Amino acid sequence: MKNKERYYKALIKNNGRLNEIDLGEKNFLNENETRKIISELLSEHKIKYIEDKNCSYSTKNRNRK
Repeated sequence: MKNKERYYKALIKNNGRLNEIDLGEKNFLNENETRKIISELLSEHKIKYIEDKNCSYSTKNRNRK
């Protein structure tokens, strides 16, 4: 899925600055598409939930691209 890979790469570059929905909108995704991609990335163990930054999700391995 092209959008999922684009969002994942944007999440890596974002480094917690924008929240996950705003990051999706910046990449031309609506809220539902963004939530679906987040769900898929969580199930693939590529991202994890965090509570300490603007963005509630972080990549598990920052070296992956």
